[in-house]
Amino acid sequence: MDEPLLEAHCVSKRFGAVVAAADLQVRLLAGERVSLIGSNGAGKTTLVNMITGWIEPDEGQILLEGRDITGLSPRAITRLGVARSFQIPQLCGDLTVLDNMLVANACHDPGLSFWKPARRAEAIDRAEALLGRFRLLEHRRRRCAELPGGVRKLLDIAMCLSARPRLLLLDEPTSGVSAEEKFPMMDTIMAGLEDAAMTVLFVEHDMDIVERYASRVIAFYAGRIIADGAPGPALASEDVRRYVTGELLAE
Repeated sequence: MDEPLLEAHCVSKRFGAVVAAADLQVRLLAGERVSLIGSNGAGKTTLVNMITGWIEPDEGQILLEGRDITGLSPRAITRLGVARSFQIPQLCGDLTVLDNMLVANACHDPGLSFWKPARRAEAIDRAEALLGRFRLLEHRRRRCAELPGGVRKLLDIAMCLSARPRLLLLDEPTSGVSAEEKFPMMDTIMAGLEDAAMTVLFVEHDMDIVERYASRVIAFYAGRIIADGAPGPALASEDVRRYVTGELLAE
């Protein structure tokens, strides 16, 4: 049996009377492309927040390659190989695309500081290589505040790779993107990640995106996992059709 990259054992979280996560059991293998689905408030983002250290579980344990990371700070978890993009991209709007990438690289590799003349050419080469993977080179001189939403999301994801993560978590990568742009954008994201040896966990509400790009689906309802498996069987399960896609309620 393959050794898991990440495990969540009996993880629970409450916010007052609201159960956001109830005794969750999750096991992620290296190289998987896993989508988290469920209605708003179902527990998807709570799991992502616990994995990345933004909130601490009330009960349970989270392991990264067998190491207990429960309760560690987001910075410490990032250093161990976990990176995350947010639904709203976290960018410096007054800086250019290239400068945002240079700053991200310098944060994760202080030796590659772009303000040191001896390393500046190397720093720019590395930044532009990451931008090229996500088709962002044409935007490199533009201020981030001027960018359309989809380009901002791509830059946010590209910046995540500066940490060379083994686990990448994407929070609704296609939200706010038009129907015509969603597939080209996901094609660009997946192509940019194709040669990266990492597990990708992405929160998504669009079932067309889930079916096309996920190798596995974990479905949530009321803080509990109601399905976990390949996209076809998971999306066809009665609970997912009732509580996530609403197909049974529409009949």
